Amino acid sequence: MKSITIKGSKRESVGKVATKALRNAGMVPCVIYGGENPIHFSAEEKAFKNLVFTPNVYTASLEVDGQKIPAILQDIQFHPVTDKILHVDFYQLFDDKEVTMKIPVRLVGTSPGVLNGGSLRFTNRKLKVKALPVNLPDFVSADISKLKIGSKLTISSLINEEYTFMHPDNTVVVQVRTSRNATAEEDEEEETAAAPEAAAE
Repeated sequence: MKSITIKGSKRESVGKVATKALRNAGMVPCVIYGGENPIHFSAEEKAFKNLVFTPNVYTASLEVDGQKIPAILQDIQFHPVTDKILHVDFYQLFDDKEVTMKIPVRLVGTSPGVLNGGSLRFTNRKLKVKALPVNLPDFVSADISKLKIGSKLTISSLINEEYTFMHPDNTVVVQVRTSRNATAEEDEEEETAAAPEAAAE
């Protein structure tokens, strides 16, 4: 998985006054969990742009006072009015320790069911997977090239040896259903065909 580098500095004080001062200066208070002790640091808000405001997922390479710490984004708080980032929690990664992360699903191929007028229902656009950091994928591929109308793709079709899905095997990821327009047209045709019979009676 690709990584985004974020540079920061350790926080000497974690009180409300110090935190407010950081935010006023355009900085975001952060915490790294998962190690022996939590690490409190701050970083410029603009440094989070490529990590947060994207449909993709990345690990983070946190450079705090010269120390590089691999981590993943665990939680983020936004201001309810301005949407400014208020606080970020990270979880430290270790090479020999599995971690759980939500990974985006990327559809591959063209569904014959859609070409025949069906409606594609992309139910789960992100899936929770568990893996060692080195095996975390950038995305999960879902091949829809064999999906006809009425067909569906479940977790059991996406099994991969490098990571484990944290969902039941029968969880539907994507399916092709009869479109409402097609159903409406069929109903109209049936009504039209029935009309002459009714008139004859």
